[in-house]
Amino acid sequence: MEKKKSNPLKTLLIYGLILLVGIVLIYWFVGRNDTSKQISYTEFQTMLVEEDAQKPQIAEISVYGNTIRIRLKGGVKENDFPRTYDRYCYYLSIDKLMEEVESAKKDGFVIKASYEPRVQSWFVTYGPYIILIVGIVAAIFLFRSMSANNKGFGFGRSKARLVVSSNVRFADVAGAEEEKQELQELVEFLKNPARYTELGARIPKGVLLVGNPGTGKTLLAKAVAGESKVPFFSISGSDFVELYVGVGASRVRDLFESAKANSPCIVFIDEIDAVGRQRGAGLGGGNDEREQTLNQLLVEMDGFEANSGIIVLAATNRADILDPALTRPGRFDRQIYVHLPDVKGREEIIKVHSKNKPLSNDVDIKRLARLTSGLAGADIENMLNEAALLTARDGRYKISMIDIQEALNKVLMGPKKVSRVITEQDKKITAIHESGHAIVAQTLPNCDNVQEISVIPRGMAGGYTLTFDEKDRTHMQKQKLLDSITMMLGGRTAEEIMLDDITTGASNDLERATKLAHKMVAEWGMSEKLGLLSYGEGEEIFVGRDYQRQLPYSQEVANLIDSEVGKIIAEAHKRATEIIKSKKDVIEKVQQILLDKETIYKEEFEMLFNGASVDEVEKAIDVKEQEKREYQERAKKEALEEHKSRDIQSRLATAEALAKAGVISKQDYENIKREAEKEIAQLNAEIGKIEQQEQAKKAEENTDANSENSSAESKNPSEVKAEEKEKTEVQKAEKATQARKRKKDDDDK
Repeated sequence: MEKKKSNPLKTLLIYGLILLVGIVLIYWFVGRNDTSKQISYTEFQTMLVEEDAQKPQIAEISVYGNTIRIRLKGGVKENDFPRTYDRYCYYLSIDKLMEEVESAKKDGFVIKASYEPRVQSWFVTYGPYIILIVGIVAAIFLFRSMSANNKGFGFGRSKARLVVSSNVRFADVAGAEEEKQELQELVEFLKNPARYTELGARIPKGVLLVGNPGTGKTLLAKAVAGESKVPFFSISGSDFVELYVGVGASRVRDLFESAKANSPCIVFIDEIDAVGRQRGAGLGGGNDEREQTLNQLLVEMDGFEANSGIIVLAATNRADILDPALTRPGRFDRQIYVHLPDVKGREEIIKVHSKNKPLSNDVDIKRLARLTSGLAGADIENMLNEAALLTARDGRYKISMIDIQEALNKVLMGPKKVSRVITEQDKKITAIHESGHAIVAQTLPNCDNVQEISVIPRGMAGGYTLTFDEKDRTHMQKQKLLDSITMMLGGRTAEEIMLDDITTGASNDLERATKLAHKMVAEWGMSEKLGLLSYGEGEEIFVGRDYQRQLPYSQEVANLIDSEVGKIIAEAHKRATEIIKSKKDVIEKVQQILLDKETIYKEEFEMLFNGASVDEVEKAIDVKEQEKREYQERAKKEALEEHKSRDIQSRLATAEALAKAGVISKQDYENIKREAEKEIAQLNAEIGKIEQQEQAKKAEENTDANSENSSAESKNPSEVKAEEKEKTEVQKAEKATQARKRKKDDDDK
């Protein structure tokens, strides 16, 4: 429930409408008599007694109230008179007027006359003046309201929304246990402040939530409001700043006045960096509107006036640009860093967001938590939502692991662009480029595991090699960084060796590799020549603060940094070249499979890397794709059957309710019930038929397998020996890969 605030635009429209109505009425009453048609009573008398063809002649008059309306000969039409008229004048005595008109008739000048000598109503007489006075008063009130920081329009009022009750609880926030524990103190203080004041403890006046976008800062604030059950004012930092000078400071005052009236309460300012950035960084200097707003916020949080019972929560992902006076103790006493969730936190987040989503039995939440390394809570929620949309688009009722993996790829790299027309040459280049990445990543022990290779465009990429670090490493070793740079250069190196040429496809790889190497040298002290020094490149430049700031090192050091970065890139390129040359046969196999099947998954790539033939890998891919299609078809049939079953049950329930209400007879209900039972029997028969077809298909596959075995027995011993030798080599390669993986895991531990 939220407290409604007055809309300044609506107020402005109401005042404008009042003025418009007043102007129209004034024009109607005051301006409807055209003063150019008015004549004096003396002129009217002259027109009665004189008859001159060169002068206007009276044809008819109409007396209403104290006004004489005159129609001239050749003037307005007789039917339109006296609604419209040619001339008018005012008279004093009706008796004298009648005598003068009669005397004009005696002289042979006949004038049609009608008399309604009634006194006009007071509204007709004084109405225009009353409306004029009302309009003037309204105008004075309007202009007076525009002053005093424009509070009459609501410009100076706070736009904070008052949330009386929030449905979000700490149980709805997953993957942030320590953060919830820190905020629990605020909740306990708001519920039982005496417990803390008796010990002389002072609750923090402000708590600043800092973290990457999507980590749940706003959700944590909502949970605090829901747990504490106190009034909760929510506002964005950009809502303070307005076009008019002084509005921001006025809104800050109004916000804290409202908070005092509802104390104890919580004030939540989202994206506080919009108003709390460091002073002196703008072009306006001390007179900048944003700085005035910040100054007022500083005073309200810790000024001479005590704002007891008001706790300020704020969220930002740019704590580095906030003013130091805002983050000091006494204002924001506590800063809570909301980190990206670890594997356990991601598992809990997946459980929370999938609570109302029907998941298939093949969904492995633990494996999914490992695959989503580096994702924030908002990313995971978006991934599950995309999976639900894919499932609904396909006409199914349960979300499968295939849907979630496709949604994960979509969130990370964008949707597939299957319809894009790609030439065979471009497709070949992409296949070679991506196979280079994959081969280097699979060869080097510190690279992330390859999950998928594809030449299908996604987002801005013409193809992709998807890797995941399933171990949630916090610290990156130097050797892992070097292996990652080598993997990034694997695509360009494969182009050089396999095509004897290079393309523009490696631009993003080169950019990422250069940035990573530069950080190793300039920030992380991983260069022997530069030593354990940091050269201040880690902090993002804030233009207002760092304008004209000079680099903290000389030109010679800058040249040395460039030299060391180039050395790292060159060594990585040399390593990638050695790997690609030694694995040319594997690259050719990967390229051929990518051109045929477009996508290679983790299991099939490991088979290929361990010595399996192209035919074996393609057969395995075909089996997996066939299983995927069969699963989707089976899921669609199950969805259709479930839809029919729900429809039948709904009809039965409706018929039963109508029978109980007496709308239909018992016999009609029995007929509907029999029809429903017949449909259910037919549905079960269809399900049984489908199951029989699946069993027959499995039996046929077993028969084919037996025939293959019999044909193998009929082969000569030399052929059998060759096949056994090939299988033995594949098994040896698999064992070698497993041993290398175990060694890699031991090194990581």
